Amino acid sequence: MNARDPFNLRSGSTAFSILQQSATRAAFSAASYTRQAGQQALEAGKQTLEDAGLADGMSFAVPRNVPSFNDSQRRYEDSVWGSSGRSRFAENGHGHSGVAEKIGGIFGDNRKGLPMYKDKPYNYGASMRKPRWFRRKRVLGLLLLLGFGCFYWLGWLSPGGGQKTKSKSSSTWGIFSGQGKNVDWEERRESVKDAFRLSWTAYEQHGWGYDEFHPVSKKGRYMVSNGLGWIIVDALDTMMLMNLTKELNHAREWISTSLTYEKDQDVNTFETTIRMLGGLLSAHYLSQILPDFAPIEGSPDEDLYLEKASDLADRLLAAYDSHSGVPYASVNLKTLRGIPSHADGGASSTAEATSLQLEMKYLAFLTGEAHYWEKAEKVMEVVDNNGAKDGLLPIFIYADKGTFRGNEIRLGSRGDSYYEYLIKQYYQTSEQEPIYLEMWKEALAGVRKHMITYSKPSNLTVLAERPSGLDGHIHPKMDHLVCFMPGTIALGATGGLNVSEAKKLLTWGTEQEDDMELARQLMKTCWGMYKVTATGLAPEIAHFNIYDPPQMMRHGILKSPEILDSTEDADWRQDYVIKPADTHNLQRPETVESLFYMWRITGDEMYREWGWEMFQSFLKHTMVEDGGFSSIGNVNSIPPPSRDNMESFWLAETLKYFYLLFGPNDILPLDEIVLNTEAHPLPRFDPDRKRLSTGWKRIPRDSNGNLVREVKKEEAKAHKTTVTGTKQSAV
Repeated sequence: MNARDPFNLRSGSTAFSILQQSATRAAFSAASYTRQAGQQALEAGKQTLEDAGLADGMSFAVPRNVPSFNDSQRRYEDSVWGSSGRSRFAENGHGHSGVAEKIGGIFGDNRKGLPMYKDKPYNYGASMRKPRWFRRKRVLGLLLLLGFGCFYWLGWLSPGGGQKTKSKSSSTWGIFSGQGKNVDWEERRESVKDAFRLSWTAYEQHGWGYDEFHPVSKKGRYMVSNGLGWIIVDALDTMMLMNLTKELNHAREWISTSLTYEKDQDVNTFETTIRMLGGLLSAHYLSQILPDFAPIEGSPDEDLYLEKASDLADRLLAAYDSHSGVPYASVNLKTLRGIPSHADGGASSTAEATSLQLEMKYLAFLTGEAHYWEKAEKVMEVVDNNGAKDGLLPIFIYADKGTFRGNEIRLGSRGDSYYEYLIKQYYQTSEQEPIYLEMWKEALAGVRKHMITYSKPSNLTVLAERPSGLDGHIHPKMDHLVCFMPGTIALGATGGLNVSEAKKLLTWGTEQEDDMELARQLMKTCWGMYKVTATGLAPEIAHFNIYDPPQMMRHGILKSPEILDSTEDADWRQDYVIKPADTHNLQRPETVESLFYMWRITGDEMYREWGWEMFQSFLKHTMVEDGGFSSIGNVNSIPPPSRDNMESFWLAETLKYFYLLFGPNDILPLDEIVLNTEAHPLPRFDPDRKRLSTGWKRIPRDSNGNLVREVKKEEAKAHKTTVTGTKQSAV
C-alpha cells in the first residue's frame, strides 16, 4: 500500500504535476514577450516562491522565520511562508522522528535540519522507497521559477485575478487558495497529515510518554507517576486513519510495555473516559475494520487495546458507586474510590456525568458484560427523572443525591455533550432506543424556544445562555464549545445520510428542513468567530450585540447575510464582541467538527473551503520553532503570544476532522458510525444481539412539561381512607 495514498484515490496527478503543467505552459507563453519581461518574470518568480511558501515536497510550508512566541510585543517578523529546501519528512531508518539528513532551509538559514530522535526503545527498518521522479529532475525547478514569475507578473496569483485587494486576509497561497475550480483535496489532506507528523515528531523528540507537552520550551509533564499516555492513546485512531505505520508501532509498543492503570492517583472520570477509554475502544474497532491501514509489524497481541480498555473501565466504574448512581467527578484508579468535585459545592458537571454512555455501551456490547451498560443507563434515568423543563438541564448535578445544583443553563462548558450524546446514543444502538430520540427532539425544541436569539445589526443566529434559568435574562455569549451544535443538529436531521438521500425517506418533513436551516445559520455564526479576528482563529468565547428587548427565534426568524464578506468595514463584524479575557485559542475542534458534518451531509463545497482557510490560519499562527503547534494567547495579536501547550485533542480531534473533511466520504460513513465527543469513531450496533436494552422508561409529562408521577396503590389506598374518615367525622 502506498503510504502517501492510503485510500488509492490519486490518479497520477498531484499538485506538483499541476504545477509542472502550468509552469510549462506559462514558460512557452512567456517566450512571446520581450527578453526583458522574461527576466523580470524570473526575478519575480524567485520572490514569489518564497512569498507563497511552496517548498519542494511539503504539502504546507514552514515559516522561514518563526517569531518568538515568548515575547507578545515582538513585531510581526514575517507574514509570508517560505523555505528554500526540502521540508517534507523523509522516511528514513528512524521513521518520521528523524527527517532527511539535510533538510536545508526548513528554518530559514538553518541547514542542519532537525536532530534525529536518539532514544527510541527500538528501531525501525529503513524505507526502500525511491525519490519521486520530479525530485530528480532539476530542470523542473527552473520551470517552476519561470512559471510562477509569469503568474506573478500577470497577476494570476492574487485572488482578484490581477487586481489588488485591500483585505488583510488575502491568501498568500495564491492558486491554492481554493478559489479555482481544480482544487486538489487529496493534496490538502496530505497537508493535514504533514501537520500531524510535525506535531507528533516534536512530541516524540521532546515529550515522549508525557501526558502534557509544551512545544516551545520542549518539555513535558506527567499527570501521574510515569504517565497515562494521555497524548499517545488519544492519537491512536488518527494515526490509523492517516496510515502512519511507524508512528503507530511506536505508540503501540509504549502501550504494551509501559502503560498501566495501577496508579494511586485521582483522575477526572469524564476526561479519562472520552480520551483514554474512547481512544482504546476506537483503536480496537479500527484495527478490525481497517486492517490494511497502518498494519502492525510482527504478530502483536490483537486484544491489546480491548484488554487495556476493560482494565481501565473496571477502575472507572468505582466513580458510579454513589447513592444515586450519578458518577463522581473523579476516581482513584488504584483504591477504586469515587471522589466528589473539589469545587462547585461537590457537584459533578452535568455534561461530564452524561457523556460516558457511548463508551460504556460499546464496551458492554464487545464483552457481553451488562454492568457497563446498566451503570451508564442508570445515569440517564436519574437525570431525566429530575424533570428539567423543555429538555434543558442545569449544568451541575450532585452525585450523591442525583439532583441538580442551581438553574444555570448553557450548551457550552459543563452542558454541551449531554445534548450531543442524546442523539448519538439513539444512532449508536441502531435506533433501538427511541427514548433518546424523544429526549433529543424535546431538547432541540427547548433550544429554539429559550436559547436562540439574533445579533444586531446583521441578525446572526446566536445560541445564547440562561445563567438564571429559563425564567431569567438571556446572556448573548457563545463558548467555542457550542460550535459542536450545527453538525449535531444536521446529524439528527438526516441520521448521517446525505441530505439528498435523507429527503427520500418517509420520515423527512418540515421539521427536518427547519433543523437543517438552523444548522446552516449556526454554522455561519461559528465561522464568523474565525473571520472576525486578526489571525483568522476563533477566541475561546464570543459575545454578541443583541436587540433590546432580545429578538428570540420564537418571535420570528430574522434573515442574515448570505455571505460574511472579508472587508474590514463589513456590518456583520459589529455583531461580535470579543473581550480581552477570552481571546485565547486552545486549538479546539468544534467548528471544524461541524464543518465536517455539514460537508458530508449537505455536499456544499463552501464548508470545505472554510475548513481550508481555517487550517491555513492554524499553520500560520500556531506553528512553533523546531516543529509542533501550540495554543495561543491572543487571536487579535500578530504574532500571537504562545501558551506553550499542545492539547491532546489537537491530534485526536482537530487534525482528524480536517483530515476527514478534505478526504473521501466513504471513510467512516456517518450512517455506520458515531464519533464520541473526543472524535473517536465507534460502530453502530444492534443491542439485541447481546440482550441489552434501555431498561428504564421516562416519567410522563403534562402539556406544560411538568412530571406526572403515577400514584402508587398503597398511597392511593391511604389517601382514600383519610378522605373517608374525614367525611364520617363531619357527619
